[in-house]
Amino acid sequence: MPQSDGHDHTQWARPRADVNRGLRRGAWYRVIALTAQAVTIDVNHDVRTVPREGVEIVATLPQRWSIVPRPSDAVRVPVDWGDWYALCPTCRNRTPIKGHSATLRCPRCAGLFQIDWDETEQP
Repeated sequence: MPQSDGHDHTQWARPRADVNRGLRRGAWYRVIALTAQAVTIDVNHDVRTVPREGVEIVATLPQRWSIVPRPSDAVRVPVDWGDWYALCPTCRNRTPIKGHSATLRCPRCAGLFQIDWDETEQP
């Protein structure tokens, strides 16, 4: 039986804001496999492979709301939410942003997380 070194080597990936691959923009997905060209991720127990250049990869799952620019091809994001919305780090629920508070409670899972306002600076 292999011995664990006590570290979790799970990586996480999310689609870049300008990439539409049928994934929820701003959402983090567990990486199953990684090559120089592609990333295989777990999307609600469905395995999907996407080009590596289309995702951001991190070693630790962020515990902050992602700020997502409203995509021009958005189908299920109400227009009255404006140019940005927030995506919960736990349940991936989308919610409108009102004001500029430091934290936000998720209406679906009730988690209270900081908002990653720095993401609005990204192109």
